[in-house]
Amino acid sequence: MIPEREEHWIAADGGIALHAWIFRPVGAADPAPAVTIASGFGGLAEAGLMRFAEHFAGLGLVSIIHDHRGFGLSGGWPRQDIDPWRQILDWRRVITYLQDVPGVDPERIGLLGSSYAGGHALVLAGSDPRIKAVVAQIPTISGYEQGKRRNPSPEATRRLQERFNADERAQLRGAEPDRQLLVSTDPDVPSAYKDPAMVEHEGRFPVGELARYDHMITLRSTLKAQMYDPGVWVDRIAPTPLLMIVGTKDTVTPTDLALRAFERAGEPKKLITYEGGHFDAYIEQFDRTGSGSGDWFVEHLHPVVRA
Repeated sequence: MIPEREEHWIAADGGIALHAWIFRPVGAADPAPAVTIASGFGGLAEAGLMRFAEHFAGLGLVSIIHDHRGFGLSGGWPRQDIDPWRQILDWRRVITYLQDVPGVDPERIGLLGSSYAGGHALVLAGSDPRIKAVVAQIPTISGYEQGKRRNPSPEATRRLQERFNADERAQLRGAEPDRQLLVSTDPDVPSAYKDPAMVEHEGRFPVGELARYDHMITLRSTLKAQMYDPGVWVDRIAPTPLLMIVGTKDTVTPTDLALRAFERAGEPKKLITYEGGHFDAYIEQFDRTGSGSGDWFVEHLHPVVRA
């Protein structure tokens, strides 16, 4: 049965509203457990995770998926400015809001974060006891190490630091934060990523005009990402049940970093791997990632679906 979808607006700090969709299961017990979902670096709810929300609703789970501030229809300025700690605090607000949604059991809340938000999921699961089960899919573990691997040469690192410093000086004089493309394979075009697979992934999900997404992010988003190491939280998650989903050929959130982090996690925990790169988690490997995460939430949140 097709789940019911509702549009919600969630008040957040700074007088803005976060835009969210809630998917309600048909025939589920009332109150039902719920799962909150968020996307990765520069990502939108429409770009790959709506399918997860619909799948979870089909299992008897209320699902909420929101866009980070500055993205999609969510408020916030500057647009497309990615601050991981601000996103984490906003996600806490979504959890609080979800607990008061009619038909939701506030004591059975699960959380799925993918990519950059997979790192956020580790932080939240390690710091917020309201989370009763967590899925960290292809998670960021160390922004510092990922940045080094994308810019391995000292010269590339120096040039990037010069851009950060110039942007900081301009903001000191009142300028808006500098912007760059999220991804471009043109070596002469400044961008956060140069990954052809990311270009292909972005092209799969056309976004309407209302989402106001121009594929640009602030330059300082990259600076903040290099300072963000959510993997330090992984050994603080237990006894909250942790599922980590890892691609065997992931170079965006590198496989080896995720596997080492998983080894440090306490029980209960489970690892699901799939053959492929970072973006295969959303479509090509959905039968594995979607069903695996859904089964995890069913096991630990115990939804009931009436016949």
